[in-house]
Amino acid sequence: MIHKIGTLSCFFLLSLAVLGQQPDIYEEKVTSAANICTTISNLGLIGNAFGGSFNVLGYPSCEYPCGSGVEHIFEGGLWVGGLINGTEAVSTGAVDSPSGYSTGRSGFEFSAKMPLSERSSLTGSPFYNPQAVSHQDFYSTFTDTATSLFTGTSAIPISEHLTPLGLKMDFQSYNWNYSFANFFVILNFRITNINTTAIDSLYLGYWVDGVIRNVNITPPGGTAFFNKSGNGYIDSLRMGYEFDALGDIGYTDSYVGTKLLGIEKNGNCPPGVNAHYNTWQFQNSADPVLFFPTTDKQRYGKLSNGLNHLSTTQWEQIQNQVQSAGNRSNLLSIGPIDRLNPSEYIDVAFAIVVARRVLDGNPASANTPAQRATLIQNAQWAQTAYYGEDANRNCSLDPGEDKNGDGLITRFVLPSPPSVPHTKVVAKDHSIEVYWSDNSEYSVDPISNKQDFEGYRLYKTAVGFDVQGVTDIFNSLRLIAEWDKKGNSLGFETGMEKIRLQQPIIFEGDTTKYYYKYVFENIVNGWQHIVSLTAFDGGDKVNNLESLESASLANLRHIFAGKPENEDFKTAEPFVYPNPYYAKASWEGISTFEEDRKLIFANLPKHAEVSVYTVAGDLVDAFEHNAETYNGGDTKWFSTYSNPDKATFSGGEHAWDLLSADTQVISRGLYLFVVRDLDSGNIFRGKFVIIK
Repeated sequence: MIHKIGTLSCFFLLSLAVLGQQPDIYEEKVTSAANICTTISNLGLIGNAFGGSFNVLGYPSCEYPCGSGVEHIFEGGLWVGGLINGTEAVSTGAVDSPSGYSTGRSGFEFSAKMPLSERSSLTGSPFYNPQAVSHQDFYSTFTDTATSLFTGTSAIPISEHLTPLGLKMDFQSYNWNYSFANFFVILNFRITNINTTAIDSLYLGYWVDGVIRNVNITPPGGTAFFNKSGNGYIDSLRMGYEFDALGDIGYTDSYVGTKLLGIEKNGNCPPGVNAHYNTWQFQNSADPVLFFPTTDKQRYGKLSNGLNHLSTTQWEQIQNQVQSAGNRSNLLSIGPIDRLNPSEYIDVAFAIVVARRVLDGNPASANTPAQRATLIQNAQWAQTAYYGEDANRNCSLDPGEDKNGDGLITRFVLPSPPSVPHTKVVAKDHSIEVYWSDNSEYSVDPISNKQDFEGYRLYKTAVGFDVQGVTDIFNSLRLIAEWDKKGNSLGFETGMEKIRLQQPIIFEGDTTKYYYKYVFENIVNGWQHIVSLTAFDGGDKVNNLESLESASLANLRHIFAGKPENEDFKTAEPFVYPNPYYAKASWEGISTFEEDRKLIFANLPKHAEVSVYTVAGDLVDAFEHNAETYNGGDTKWFSTYSNPDKATFSGGEHAWDLLSADTQVISRGLYLFVVRDLDSGNIFRGKFVIIK
């Protein structure tokens, strides 16, 4: 049964000898809908090898949870192998390399004329597109047909890429912000034979060089960084995985899996195909089994002969061996496809699945079934997403399965909780006000086709959650309050009268009507509090669906309660806190970088200039405060421990990093500061003390 896949434009390399042709493109983006933040390229690669965009643009390679510094993948890419006139030929997107992708590097054999595009199924997204599959799709088209890459002025040969299969790959990646699906990224490929020759005995695989380390604790680089992971394979899930065995234990506690989701040929499920799992030592050529394949013949052998098909005794020995700490990569493949004729295509989908290790009292190196429980659960959700409308998973459209009535199996469909409530959060002095709209109450579930809204849940982090180790916002949110509809025997029957406003509020510059309000009292000023409001439904017994909740990560607000805008120095004098400042202040966390220091100037006017001087009158630093635009972005603390793009302040406070204008660390002692109101011209002078 044919299923839907986005239609993409196709570009081919015809001859790099023709000057003036369109240059080849390599582009990367980072997933941001899910709680797995990973670099994706327009060549279908995952990860950035901790180089290039990692160093220059600050892109994570494959970070989970987002913002934690816990990385999982060095690099990965698609492998396709087959027989052309009886000879093995393999095209690889990525292979073992100490520094990852580089133009013309051996093993990186794909090329593209189009960039990596983005679209979203979220109506509020700037990338909204009704053709989007997930909350954030990336998509591109690339081929294996070129043996050289054109830079615009010259052709660079792709080293050792002498026998292209003649394939076009339409690539799409999907990720969702649902709490039950924010831990995987799906990589979906449509692979078309654009050659004039048939390809026999075709195998398709995805290779991943995993590494699980906390880069905030151990910076990337050197053999010792990469040789701490163990490996394994779960046959029932068709998933190879890797885990931190001896690395940053206590700061990682993670798994990453590469899971095969499914394969179709010309829209139908092919018979007689098997999953194959291989793993090998990084660039190792001596091990008779776990060797790094360097030729097309060896790579085809890895694609077509999985270690999981060895005898039971041999397979158990290998599993025990690779579970120990080392520097290995995984290859998960499927085949054979007997023949792919010209113009025929194959659809194949993989998922990158991450999970926190379940702490069961055993060391991480034990890799017990209990420790893998969350990984298995997360992988099952990825599989659910793949099957979509094919509820009984038989690759045919049976009665009752065609939910959208188009006569096709629509894959990559998840049950949907109510839409995320439109929320506004206001930072006050020692309090936080939360307002929200009623848009979630009109949501329709795509599986049951019902308006099944049931209630709201409000979450907040505890003081200091952000500076006590691995930052996992999702698991740091604590349920503060819950409200649900009365009269249907669901939930706690609390009703919503206590939070409903008598009249909806519309804020200046905002057209949204806010119907509800909740106030957090006795909030500590200057500290970060993350607030999230979700909506949940009542579930659906007919379709065997449990109650689902909108994504807490999609509605985060980083709030810093504090003093409001100062309108008169006579009634509210500016001041600094903490004063005296002791190195290091408690809100500065585990970081050892001087740039992550922070103290706060409070009771500032709406528009002000703040200058810091030594007692001798030498200018140390100066900055301008604008309450309307301030987001903490001029102080590194907020990029390390917060998110300036989502931060909300009270208007009268501004953080400073204790560095001079030329980024020198200031010494201990007494300092003077001057605040000038840029609207009135009034000036206030004060002082503070640094103790180290």
